[in-house]
Amino acid sequence: MLSGEKKKRAAVFGELYEYNEQLLLNLKFGREDMKELAKPFRFVSDVLEGKQVLAGEDGEFIAAYVHNLGATDALSQIDYLNERKAYLRKHRDESLADYKKYRSLYVRVFFMLGVLTAVLLA
Repeated sequence: MLSGEKKKRAAVFGELYEYNEQLLLNLKFGREDMKELAKPFRFVSDVLEGKQVLAGEDGEFIAAYVHNLGATDALSQIDYLNERKAYLRKHRDESLADYKKYRSLYVRVFFMLGVLTAVLLA
């Protein structure tokens, strides 16, 4: 439902932010394959395989983000990843706050529906 989509969006942006950090460290200090770095991340692996995990503007951003990974030299990639870092952090924080706000609302609504149902059946 709606809460599930909000939770998924928060998870996707959280994973993308962490993956972005891993890529930055990898470009500066190591040279592991991008897909190897993505293995611990559920949604990032799907994104790198070309699957769409989010729809709308979020999906377009993720597609553009992945399309530009590995397309240039290491110094340009570091600049690109640092630029995307702020966007990812902002969307990670917003989506997590949005999920937390609506999660409690959904719990309250369904609790009240349960109470209403119990009163009507009694």
